[in-house]
Amino acid sequence: MLTYSYFGNKKAGFCEKPVPELAQATDAVVRVTLSSVCTSDLHIIGGFVPRAQKGVTLGHEGVGIVEKTGAGVKKFAPGDRVAINVETFCGECFFCRNGYVNNCTDKNGGWALGCRIDGMQAPFVRVPYADNCLNKIPDGVSDRQALFVGDILATGYWAADIAEISAQDEVLVLGGGPTGICCALCARLRGANVTVSEINAERRAFIKKNFPFLRVAGAEEALAYCAALPRGGADRVIEAAGGEDSFTQAWQAARPNAVVVLVAMYERAQKLPLPDMYGKNLIFKTGGVDGCKCDEILRLIAAGRLDTQPLITHTFPFERINQAFELFAAHADGVMKTAVTYRGV
Repeated sequence: MLTYSYFGNKKAGFCEKPVPELAQATDAVVRVTLSSVCTSDLHIIGGFVPRAQKGVTLGHEGVGIVEKTGAGVKKFAPGDRVAINVETFCGECFFCRNGYVNNCTDKNGGWALGCRIDGMQAPFVRVPYADNCLNKIPDGVSDRQALFVGDILATGYWAADIAEISAQDEVLVLGGGPTGICCALCARLRGANVTVSEINAERRAFIKKNFPFLRVAGAEEALAYCAALPRGGADRVIEAAGGEDSFTQAWQAARPNAVVVLVAMYERAQKLPLPDMYGKNLIFKTGGVDGCKCDEILRLIAAGRLDTQPLITHTFPFERINQAFELFAAHADGVMKTAVTYRGV
């Protein structure tokens, strides 16, 4: 089968590989029906993810139909429509038992798909620990509605969860890209007042058009808004932009004793200027995502409480995935997320 793979040296492209087979009793092979291109794919190609394996099939965000299951798979059968989790996890180690599935101690635990083992930018993918890492898509929920469940929506849900958001909290989300929007949508589910800070005017306009219930502002306006709040800053800050400026703004915009959640994947080391923030008594929490609440997310989608379909601004057939990557990397033509379809499905 044709795959889109990482070759190292900042190169990726098409590569022929055999259709994956079951390797363990707990595996499933899934026929991919829709996948996407993610910023983390660009980080791999750019050399910013040292653990990424040369030759790996890229892709860690997708949905599909179960093709085969191992003898140890109990929850799924061929023909089931599923969302595929960005992480694979055993469910039995200390970290999994406590919900920290990103740190699963299995050799293929945590973020493995599309990074250390072959991922979803191919017609078929082998998913280890299928009972843990697949989620049935409810009837009436489309592939496009479910596409982001296993990655950026899982990230947004997790970020809102660990931020300990309460109703009427003032929440600042830094970054109006796809991940930031997912964080904002999930924070709003908890009854918070949410402001999205985004420096790009085109993205601000996109948010206002497609998610008019979210407050959106430029960086300076957002900081001024937070500074004027009665408690001197936002109760919770979620940093999803991944820049040096946004990292600084995250702690500056927070009120004393606030929680600051860092979900962005930074390309360079960041520094905490502890003398400058002394006395703010901030709590920092960092990513990556523990994506173990995807069933809850799918129920919210089925109930009409979450809708991220507007984020899919461009769709390409798999044979043109190069163009999907180029467009996404260039931030051209108003792109937010690119979806990739597969022939025959």
